[in-house]
Amino acid sequence: MRVLFIGGTGVISTACTALAAARGISLTLATRGRRPANLPAGVKTLTVDMDDAAGAERAFAGLTFDVVVDWIAFTPEQVERDLQLFRGRTRHYIFISSASAYQKPSTHYLITESTPLSNPFWDYSRNKIACEERLLRAWRDEAFPVTIVRPSLTYGETQLPLAVNSWAKSFTAIDRMRRGKKVIVPGDGSSLWVITHNTDFAKGLVGLLGHEQAIGHAFHITTDEVMTWDQFYRIAGEAAGVEPQLVHIASDFIAACIPEKLGGLTGDKAVSVVFDNSKIKRFVPDYCATVRFGEGIRRTIAWFDADPARQQIDDEANAQWDRLIELYEKGLANAVGAMR
Repeated sequence: MRVLFIGGTGVISTACTALAAARGISLTLATRGRRPANLPAGVKTLTVDMDDAAGAERAFAGLTFDVVVDWIAFTPEQVERDLQLFRGRTRHYIFISSASAYQKPSTHYLITESTPLSNPFWDYSRNKIACEERLLRAWRDEAFPVTIVRPSLTYGETQLPLAVNSWAKSFTAIDRMRRGKKVIVPGDGSSLWVITHNTDFAKGLVGLLGHEQAIGHAFHITTDEVMTWDQFYRIAGEAAGVEPQLVHIASDFIAACIPEKLGGLTGDKAVSVVFDNSKIKRFVPDYCATVRFGEGIRRTIAWFDADPARQQIDDEANAQWDRLIELYEKGLANAVGAMR
């Protein structure tokens, strides 16, 4: 099976690249330039700038693939580009969407693939919804062979997945814990959530490659391990060798003070989510998430600890959180005093 990954070197896609290669799939990664480090043996690369329409057309001229997976399409314009490029060039196209596209706030605690798509809080999610709608229209109108996959929060060795953290420098939250500084948990810490290891997600995604019965369908692929945010933070702290000092701050308070957090919190991590994974298990019968968070986060922290150069700290985020905590605690103390 000849598979093209557009992208393939991110947190989620790296694990999918490794598993696809291990299963003997002929895999090509479309990248902007240099060959990624530690690429599995046999994986090929194709230099292409997907934002250069003419250049992409030249790069794919004469090429066909059994499956194309686009990891880096975020807007309807990018999806339209893919439709132009891969009509007649692939038998299966997989679009990586997002579980944040599901209805916010949800009207039912259990999320299935038939849960409505609506997120008024996050442009990222609304763009993903628009991409899905365009691709499903192409499937209905012209039999374009699309499958939609919706990851939720997924991590691996290189990413520490906590609700309030720096995405680019995710060791920042663990560094705060080890220095005895407070870390922010949204709400009262009791919201339910799932955090999926990238090697588990890969089992579902790779199992869908070339699966003709999956065409026209959408799937989310997550773990079945459901915990509260307080539990996730405390397990991460234990893996880091400390007892974390948690401060609970309402998500709307955080978003009011730091508006860029509105999408990622109110539009995603602040609300409880429990995913029903029965659909992916029907289509990929051997799919089972087996990496518990306690095990996976120990691996991640060990990866950061193995090389101090990896432990990059987001000083701007640190200062922002310190100020937010200071203002919240001052306001809380004033309110308590006024009520007495």
